Amino acid sequence: MAATDQIRQMVNFILQEAHEKANEIRVKTEHDFNLEKQTLVHEAKLRIQDEFTKKEKDNEIKERISRSAEIGECRVKKMRIRDELLKNLVTEATSKCGVVARGSNYPQLLQKLIVQGLIKIEENEVTIFCRAEDVAIVQKILAPAVTEYVEIMQRESGVTLKPVVKLNEDASKHLSSEKSAGGVLLTALDGRLVCDNTMKSRLALVYEELLPSIRAILFPESK
Repeated sequence: MAATDQIRQMVNFILQEAHEKANEIRVKTEHDFNLEKQTLVHEAKLRIQDEFTKKEKDNEIKERISRSAEIGECRVKKMRIRDELLKNLVTEATSKCGVVARGSNYPQLLQKLIVQGLIKIEENEVTIFCRAEDVAIVQKILAPAVTEYVEIMQRESGVTLKPVVKLNEDASKHLSSEKSAGGVLLTALDGRLVCDNTMKSRLALVYEELLPSIRAILFPESK
């Protein structure tokens, strides 16, 4: 009987040890599983966050590119409209030149343009070109223009000049109204030296000089 109790106690002890060992293994297994699960969840969260951040950055870059393209397109359109307005301004100003060329003061203007051209070209032998409709006017004012030029040079430099200034007689070389809008063109040295004093040329010079002011007036926000 004592031996049986002893054996039972030993069996109970072994069973208890087995239960305790099994419990330890279970606890450790659950702990390791939970730890691994937490690690996997954390890594998954990091991957999701990285993907989200990347997508967010990609979307931001796309939005910037799209916005930049829209801004660029607006600027190009704005510049195109401004250029069109400036071209219209030049066209309108050119038409005004035609009005001036038909005005009563046009002969005096032609004389001043000839005098100015002679001063600029600084040559003794000069040929003057004008429109066919201006030939008669230039013939009348040519001598007074040369006289005025000689007087100015005498007064400013003390030198008395005797320039030979002639009017072009080749009808095929007359200036066209479309290209010149009036005024004169002076040449010297067999055409190698040219002074363009046509109305269109003068308008272009004035336009270039005043362009910053014109832009400031028409487009004040671009200052």
